Amino acid sequence: MSVANENSLAIQRRYLHDEAADRLRELILSGRLAPGDRVNESELCEQFGISRTPMREAIKILAAERLLETLPNHGARVAQIGGEELEEMIEVVAALEATGGGLACRHITDAEIAEIEADHTAMVDAWRRGDETTYFARNRAIHDAIMAASRNRTLINLYKSISGRILRARYSAHKTPQQWEKAVREHEMIMAQLRARDEEALTATMRDHVRGKAVVIAGAYGLSIDGAKWRRQDGA
Repeated sequence: MSVANENSLAIQRRYLHDEAADRLRELILSGRLAPGDRVNESELCEQFGISRTPMREAIKILAAERLLETLPNHGARVAQIGGEELEEMIEVVAALEATGGGLACRHITDAEIAEIEADHTAMVDAWRRGDETTYFARNRAIHDAIMAASRNRTLINLYKSISGRILRARYSAHKTPQQWEKAVREHEMIMAQLRARDEEALTATMRDHVRGKAVVIAGAYGLSIDGAKWRRQDGA
């Protein structure tokens, strides 16, 4: 076997656990694995068609991202988030999206705006039909595209590593009709400001948009917001 072929095989082996991590991450972010759920290694290995070694490496990756918690001699489970930590994370994500939106105004192309417009149109149409699955998928795509348009790789990587922990709650948690309508109105503002490349306005809107989801996100984790305090809904 040539050196080139040997290197090619090595690269494929090296990325197997990364692929497993990507698939496992999506199960968590989509809500198919909820906070507190145990990770069934045997079942997932069969589902992914891999051995335990890359699966365990994938678990280590997601544990480093704090999406999973490893349990001594008991495998791993999807990480849970307490009130104080969740409050801090929402503030950080709000700041990152605000910065990303501002930078996007400087760098985004007309073609990229057109693609985001298409997602926005599909999102609004899904809202009108009451199609939550499509709505949240397009919503997530819009936010990801705006962050990508920032052209700041450090910002994007930091955003992914932090926002991933609240992504499931943010995009799939139940909203009241009023909260849902408010979110759509805010997206209309975001699109108008992005088209205008209004950096100052979009920075402020993106920050407020994320902060405004705090109640919905808290509810997804069994928390409620009482003034400045985040409490368990059971009173604890």
